[in-house]
Amino acid sequence: MTTNSQHSQGDRLRRPSGIRSIQLGDTKVTYVPDGVAQLSSRGWLPTSTEEEWAAHSAYLDDSGYLVASLGGLLVEHGERALLIDAGFGPQSFPAGEDGPIGAISGGTLLDSLARIGRSPADIEAVAVTHMHVDHIGWLWQPAPGTDRLPFAHADHLVSEEEWKHRHLLEGHGISQEMTAILEPRIRTVTDGEEIFPGVRVALSQGHTAGHASYIVSGGDGRRLIAFGDAMHTPVQVVHPEWSAVVDHDAERSAAYRRRLAEELSAPDTIGFGIHFADVPFGRARRDGAGGPATWEPVDA
Repeated sequence: MTTNSQHSQGDRLRRPSGIRSIQLGDTKVTYVPDGVAQLSSRGWLPTSTEEEWAAHSAYLDDSGYLVASLGGLLVEHGERALLIDAGFGPQSFPAGEDGPIGAISGGTLLDSLARIGRSPADIEAVAVTHMHVDHIGWLWQPAPGTDRLPFAHADHLVSEEEWKHRHLLEGHGISQEMTAILEPRIRTVTDGEEIFPGVRVALSQGHTAGHASYIVSGGDGRRLIAFGDAMHTPVQVVHPEWSAVVDHDAERSAAYRRRLAEELSAPDTIGFGIHFADVPFGRARRDGAGGPATWEPVDA
């Protein structure tokens, strides 16, 4: 049975996000689109069942895929700007046969920044939640038609644990060549460290060995948790026990999602789901009857 929350979000659950912004006091956060990926429902979330997906069909597009937006989060404080994650970059791949990922394409992040009125030169640092290819795309690939890395001037902030265990990422498409390109610009960060005005690191390991979330506080009493790939789809708010097939530690990632769903139900807390179709900002809403939480978009 489809919930009222799913009905109210309509087609937003089945399309990638455009540019969306929220003001948190003196800090503005903006989703910066780069592209879109198709995720196989049961291939990506292998402990889910056909029966469960029948109840959550609102999350699937006409081809039966979950729609995963690709991009980054721009954090602006006055004239200063931080980017959290750097998209997939200027590349695309068709759907393979029977794999967990369907078609995937990127390449619009620089254009999206320009529409917001920012250039790569404005970005003082890029904070990476984790080193998977759809989060570091513009850090190792040059801008089309050039040999220039658009964020070569900026520190690349990666958790100490993620960088320490970077060898584990080779099975996820991170080649030694990519790592060599990134290494001169890497600055490792630690749990609780403030990396930008009002932005702190919060380790959230499980999806990768050093996965990090970033907590943004803007001075109006609200905070935003940019939780990276701790969740890939709003349906994981309903089913935090569903771990992704690529999670490094499925049990640990599920435990973190349960805690995260509780945090996101607080009235002063907003979540940012980088892959959450066209509902990237939201909170976990509970109906008061003891049932599971659902994702409620926040648009202001």
